[in-house]
Amino acid sequence: MELAVRKWLTTHGPEEEASRGQYFLRISHCLEFLCGDHPLIQYKYIRSCLQSKDSPHLTLVHSSTIKDMFEKEICAIGAVVSRNKSCNLPLPLPPKRRPQTQMQTCVWDVSSPFKIVLVNASKVNAEETAKVQVRAGLFHGAELLCKPAVSSESSGRSEHTWKDSTLEFDISVCDLPRMTRLAIAIYAVMDKVKKQKSTKNTHINKYQTIRKSGKVLYPIAWVNTMVFDYKGHLKTGDIILHCWSSFPDELEEMLNPIGTVQTNPYTENATALHINFPEYLPHPIVFPPFDKILEKAAEILGANDCAPVGRGGKKFHIELKEIMERDPLSQLCENEKDLIWTLRHDCRENFPQSLPKLLLSVKWSKHEDMAQLQALLQIWPKLSPRDALELLDFNYPDQYVREYAVRCLRDMSDEELSQYLLQLVQVLRYEPYYDCALTHFLLERAQGNRKIGHFLFWHLRSEIHMPAVSVQFSLILEAYCRGSIPHIEVLKKQVEALSKLKSVNELIKFGTIKNARSKAKEAKEAMMTCLRQSGYSETLSDIHSPLNPNVLLAALNVEKCRYMDSKMKPLWIVYNNKLLDGDTQGIIFKNGDDLRQDMLTLQILRLMDLLWKEASLDLRIVPYGCLATGDRAGLIEVVSSADTIANIQLTSSNVAAAAAFNKDALLNWLKERNSGDALDRAIEEFTLSCAGYCVATYVLGIGDRHSDNIMVRSTGQLFHIDFGHILGNFKSKFGIKRERVPFILTHDFIHVIQQGKTGYTEKFGSFRQYCEEAYLILRRNGNLFITLFALMLTAGLPELTSVKDIQYLKDSLALGKTDEEALKQFRQKFDEALRESWTTKVNWMAHNVAKDNRS
Repeated sequence: MELAVRKWLTTHGPEEEASRGQYFLRISHCLEFLCGDHPLIQYKYIRSCLQSKDSPHLTLVHSSTIKDMFEKEICAIGAVVSRNKSCNLPLPLPPKRRPQTQMQTCVWDVSSPFKIVLVNASKVNAEETAKVQVRAGLFHGAELLCKPAVSSESSGRSEHTWKDSTLEFDISVCDLPRMTRLAIAIYAVMDKVKKQKSTKNTHINKYQTIRKSGKVLYPIAWVNTMVFDYKGHLKTGDIILHCWSSFPDELEEMLNPIGTVQTNPYTENATALHINFPEYLPHPIVFPPFDKILEKAAEILGANDCAPVGRGGKKFHIELKEIMERDPLSQLCENEKDLIWTLRHDCRENFPQSLPKLLLSVKWSKHEDMAQLQALLQIWPKLSPRDALELLDFNYPDQYVREYAVRCLRDMSDEELSQYLLQLVQVLRYEPYYDCALTHFLLERAQGNRKIGHFLFWHLRSEIHMPAVSVQFSLILEAYCRGSIPHIEVLKKQVEALSKLKSVNELIKFGTIKNARSKAKEAKEAMMTCLRQSGYSETLSDIHSPLNPNVLLAALNVEKCRYMDSKMKPLWIVYNNKLLDGDTQGIIFKNGDDLRQDMLTLQILRLMDLLWKEASLDLRIVPYGCLATGDRAGLIEVVSSADTIANIQLTSSNVAAAAAFNKDALLNWLKERNSGDALDRAIEEFTLSCAGYCVATYVLGIGDRHSDNIMVRSTGQLFHIDFGHILGNFKSKFGIKRERVPFILTHDFIHVIQQGKTGYTEKFGSFRQYCEEAYLILRRNGNLFITLFALMLTAGLPELTSVKDIQYLKDSLALGKTDEEALKQFRQKFDEALRESWTTKVNWMAHNVAKDNRS
């Protein structure tokens, strides 16, 4: 800072000396400031510049500029306050009348079996010849608490009643956990399979289940509801549940416990199930408060008249250690669960990170065990935030467990919280009540950090159209906006800008439907005309980028804007950088593509990059920005000075078919843009980044890796784009897999790594070493990757719908094997990728030819 001020004074004269202490350093290209009295090396931006061997670009900014920014926000708050004072606000709601304290009974004192009564069902979408049954199960997370209850069969058209209308469960009311959910499915029973030319049930063949009796069961609708209300009262009386008709790939006893507990808001066409929760006593039955739970645990401990030990011998300790080291996907057998529960105090002392496995071993249907678990949780050591993330999964629904997890998350820095915000928003779906510890935590941190607030806003808003979360996410959004008045205007401008971009995109789609080639020029001109209109140019100017709120998108550079020639006609929008003269910034607006899978993949790539750097391995990853902003809409950051492998190859050859086999094209392209030391540095960048992406694409099972999905920057960094196929869902044609290699490692890549030399050199040996080291680092964090994907299971991503999809990660990381065995497996895959690289070249040739024919 001192040096910068001195340099500035040489051009402004000594009369400005008095103001020398009133300056701050800003990162030149964005609105990030280096604040505080710290050595420069401690700032993230400076460290990243040193790692990439780039020169830092900083700008001296007077404190008055920052003061103006704050005053603008204060004015925004003042305007809202004065507006509220001047307008006639509605009268506040009268205070709730508190009913006189009436007699209540603790649920633990009710020994009657739990039951529900089926009153009727309407708008049941079944064939007239089918019989209709209802199946109901009680779940605590994914655990079925007792055998499901099944109704008698009912005939009729769309209205149904059942002769034996009471469904009784093999569990007493006293043993119901606080977070018990009732999962219900309505299904048709038919004697045999019929070939249906047309049917109301479009999903009928996908979900059919053939029973031993020869009958076929077709799911029609499902719905879930909590057994206790928000206040902990056991539900009583009539309730009408509007059901959902779309079923997941996997059902648990033909039920969908992981589904939402919200009913279908589209009531007009939804199947409506009318049920009754009977009254067991003339007054409310309530779940005991937390202090009563701890009293129960103390009572049990006193009755047993022994210390809470349960120590096992050496043999049991070894067995326990082996169980605790397993990955989160490993199933526990009943004997193992009993051992864990018996040695629960050993777990606390020696394996505190094993808390998830202990929670899966608790018999939640025994309130005595539940009480002892809650008492133990009070003295359980705090988990690291990364380990605590798993406790927010669907398998751990207990309110106090989730509150414990949130307490652990409070130790996260804002930067680390940003890394996992995507998952933390998704697991809000698992919260049965809107007012919960996780919601409070996210709102508190969002209010304290504008950047977290920005991404919380967009993660919520991008899914607000989904009926299962629309009310919940809307309420959280409203709570955030009410507490962040200055931020509302900033976000509002972004929303308006995206709305304008959507209009432009739809104009282009409409204009290029017919005679695409002849209309392309007209569509481009129409786009330019549209963007120049004041209504568009003003709305699209001076906005904070949704991809990064610290980046200011100033004025459109209309001449450089265009649309891309893919099906959804994405817009390529270019801005002039107001903060750095001559610099431009590009964003791609997509309308019609679901970017959430790309967003997840890029988040995981960022995490991999972080884990490698923590282990002192920088593999020069380029996890560019990607953000879903609405229903099948979003933004992608344009990486500057980069081109696709396909374009690099095609510019070096006149024949598209031959381009894929030109191994010199890539090296020559880098030589044209770099010379001397710069070329050596570019090749090192290529080597490191190629190693990083080889490992990342293998571990994540990223498919569809053609030459237009791999790019290279002029600085040498290689990176992948477009992640429509992950977790081993590789493309196939005529039933044959198009991709036969575990990851992309072609001979022209090797040619660059070895600087054009033939035979495997020392450079290639270093590259292979980078790959192996990177793979082992990811293996050590395998549980974290599994947890992050598991937390996204209900997001509705096309290739992440069940635990089976996550099994791919377990296999690719060779979890459960020793490092030596895993490294042997990876080396075999590495050799296979090298040996079969010719198949990649053939695929790329076919891709180039097809692309050449389209143009």
